[in-house]
Amino acid sequence: MKHSVSLIPANSYERQLLRASLETLLEPLGGMASFVKPGDRVLLKPNLLTGARPGKECVTRPELVYGVAQLVQEAGGKPFLGDGPAFGSAMGVAKANGYLPLVEELNLPIVEFHGKRYETVSEEFNHLLLCKEAIDADVVINLPKVKSHVQLTLTLGVKNLFGCVPGKMKAWWHMEAGKDSARFGEMLVETARTINPDLTILDGIVGHEGNGPSGGEPRNLGILAASSDVFALDRSILEILKVDPQIVPTVAASQRLGLCPELTDIHFPQRQPAELHVSDWKLPDALVPIDFGMPRVIKSTFKHLYIRFLKEPMSAYAGR
Repeated sequence: MKHSVSLIPANSYERQLLRASLETLLEPLGGMASFVKPGDRVLLKPNLLTGARPGKECVTRPELVYGVAQLVQEAGGKPFLGDGPAFGSAMGVAKANGYLPLVEELNLPIVEFHGKRYETVSEEFNHLLLCKEAIDADVVINLPKVKSHVQLTLTLGVKNLFGCVPGKMKAWWHMEAGKDSARFGEMLVETARTINPDLTILDGIVGHEGNGPSGGEPRNLGILAASSDVFALDRSILEILKVDPQIVPTVAASQRLGLCPELTDIHFPQRQPAELHVSDWKLPDALVPIDFGMPRVIKSTFKHLYIRFLKEPMSAYAGR
């Protein structure tokens, strides 16, 4: 089975040029109408990491979200914007990064995520709390940013879906995984597999390299990528950046679990990764532990919250 990943060069966030790029990007996948039907409620899930460094390319560009939302509306869908930042609110981070004029123009709602327990494919991670806004949406469009990451080497499509885990539970998972990046990677993969985004469109026009996800610097990459297979997309971007999959816990975990296709099993209907190679992409100076060395009192607090969450009844997951 071939997994299709559409890759194109793109160098502008100017609305009309970006709109043309998005149409070109999605054309071999059937266009937006192949993912969105009239009346569908469509979650747009960008990377809304922080409002603290506007202009440093720490978040998915609002222009990209605007262009995707337009295409969804034209296909008859009802888009809404959501994320679960670890600190602050989706509205606050969006406002700090210049989203409001564009979302107001399209009358695009911004929602805050609320947690509920859903069954995952892996019983080991059935205690995950996931946002009901993503699970209940008719369509999920994942809109990650290309960024280096001091804990996970890179953050791409799979890691972006960690935003669908409510804020307090993010802290628990950092603590629970401790220094085991492999286990944390598997949790992220199971989160992505449960959310099961219908489409991932990656913002790689300008990335964020070095000590990301927020402490690095912008880097022009000039690429857009799209796929219905988030694991294939992430693997393809590693090939462009010339990064070993084994040092990226999310990709390594997806390979161990048999979810990540080999490059030879990925169909590239537009450009090949070799045509878009990026020289000298900067990875973090050094990786830091998953748990950030949390003080004992904070660990105790989150352990208490986690135990309380575990006592809640499991909600049946209808599947997507």
